Amino acid sequence: MNSELTILLVTAFSIGFIHTLIGPDHYLPFIVMARARKWSLNKTLFITVLCGIGHVLGSVIIGLIGVAGGLAVGLLENVESVRGNIASWVLIGVGFAYGIWGLRVAWRSREHTHTHLHDDTEHTHPHTHSHLGRHVHLHGNTKSITPWALFIVFVLGPCEPLIPILMYPAAAGHWSNLIWVTLAFGVTTISTMTIIVAVATKGLMNFRLGFLEKYVHVLAGGIIALSGLAIKAFGL
Repeated sequence: MNSELTILLVTAFSIGFIHTLIGPDHYLPFIVMARARKWSLNKTLFITVLCGIGHVLGSVIIGLIGVAGGLAVGLLENVESVRGNIASWVLIGVGFAYGIWGLRVAWRSREHTHTHLHDDTEHTHPHTHSHLGRHVHLHGNTKSITPWALFIVFVLGPCEPLIPILMYPAAAGHWSNLIWVTLAFGVTTISTMTIIVAVATKGLMNFRLGFLEKYVHVLAGGIIALSGLAIKAFGL
């Protein structure tokens, strides 16, 4: 392994790790959705890895198009910036929509009383519509839409740091170096996402929110929306 490739690989590993670690949008959506929807750990990690692959591949394809077309790094970074803006708004929208759905579920789960009259005797008993909430949770469109919504967000989400380290070996015609750099960045990014999600999800599986438990979907939607806002506010 020559010194140039070594430097590129160290850079790819470092940037992939830091880029993922400081970007809460890379892991928070999976953690809160796993807790809210009671996904198994295996399902959560499968969705995380799938979204991570889409996240990296999206930028790799943009980078390769730039390499093939001889586009400048600055132009590709502008394209990634536009993608990032779109992804952040989609993430905010997904979080907001899920939070509204969560409010509907929480509202149906509230306890209230019904009055009945039997043989001239009036009595009341507490009652909830939580079974309706569970019905929506298990059979509604949100069950299948949510993972795909996250996948679309991650495909749109840019990996801006990847573009410069892709363009350097490409400009020199070192195609094998380009492949190694792409693999290093991709594996590091997806591995970091997966480890963080695995540890946090495992820790939250048995964590109870008390009276806030019925608002778990609202909280999940709010955190997802805040992740999108963090991208816009801090450029994460």
